[in-house]
Amino acid sequence: MFDSPLCKRPFTQVPLFFNWGELEGLKNILVVAVLILVFLGIRWILQQSKWKRWLRSPKGSLSLIGFTAALLIVLSMADRGLTLFLPKDSGTAVEAIVLLGRGTEFGLPRINLAAKLWQAKRAPIIFHSGMGDTPRTLPLLEAKGIPKRAIDGENCSMTTPENAIFSAAILQAQGIKRILLVTDPPHMWRSLLEFSDEGFTVIPHTSPMPTNMSFLDKSFLTFREYFFLIALNIKRLFPG
Repeated sequence: MFDSPLCKRPFTQVPLFFNWGELEGLKNILVVAVLILVFLGIRWILQQSKWKRWLRSPKGSLSLIGFTAALLIVLSMADRGLTLFLPKDSGTAVEAIVLLGRGTEFGLPRINLAAKLWQAKRAPIIFHSGMGDTPRTLPLLEAKGIPKRAIDGENCSMTTPENAIFSAAILQAQGIKRILLVTDPPHMWRSLLEFSDEGFTVIPHTSPMPTNMSFLDKSFLTFREYFFLIALNIKRLFPG
């Protein structure tokens, strides 16, 4: 397992949030903040006489119902937008299966999928990328019958860009450029772009989402990925 000196970063280069557990706390803060803003907004609207009259009218009531329904539809379908135009897995053999970490809850479905892909002879090795997750994941892959010689990984990356950078540093030094990338559906587009930017030819293969995730958790994760995907594309348009 690769453990580079680059793992020791200056404090200023350490990401503020780099794992799902930490983002859970941020999610709760954001939910409370949004609820407070919504409450204050509704209170302000109800204090305005013209809005009171409008909301009490049939047109106002129908508009409010329509807006609420549209918002729920957007939230329920937003995750599909992140996978709508993903390239299909062609089923061809590659040089490595690259498995990205994101904590235990997301990790187990990915481990199961990576093991099945290896057993289907899609690639000779499984490579796991992610600080904290890699030392736990490699023994779990061995427990599924994957030989130790077919398992590798790096324990340095704290972000998706670093997943791509550190994976490239190790795998491309071994002549590996064609990979099967395994991560969850919301995370896939951004991961595919980051790994492609590092010189990999990427075939995406999404892993199942945890079955116990709430609607709120899924919505938070989805809109977080939209935010980072927009930021990545701005960075690609204006490099440097």
